Amino acid sequence: MDPSSLPRDPQPETRLRIGLQMQPGVPLWKLAPTRDQDGTRLCDFMVLIPSLKSRQAVYIGNVHSHIAVTLERYREVVFANMDMGLNVLWVSHRYRRGLMVEILSAIRLGVPEAVLVAHNTRT
Repeated sequence: MDPSSLPRDPQPETRLRIGLQMQPGVPLWKLAPTRDQDGTRLCDFMVLIPSLKSRQAVYIGNVHSHIAVTLERYREVVFANMDMGLNVLWVSHRYRRGLMVEILSAIRLGVPEAVLVAHNTRT
């Protein structure tokens, strides 16, 4: 897929689908939306999953599935990207007080080694 064809801002009908994007070499700033369809700034956070890329394929698949199912439960999530080279998950969402902690806690139920490394609350 040509990265230049990806939209900068999510469309109203855009929903997170089961299965995270995996596109090596595409800068995240080209992929991650900064505003929702109404022009409201989005919040985002980054989660490190140490040594994920060196784990067995079955484990990696289970982690991806758990994260995808977890994020699908939140209507506020508009974008997620797993960078396997860096073992980093990026999530962009509409603001709701306490949402980042709620999502991270849900992810850590299935991936206890997941660690929050950065966040940006744009309110």
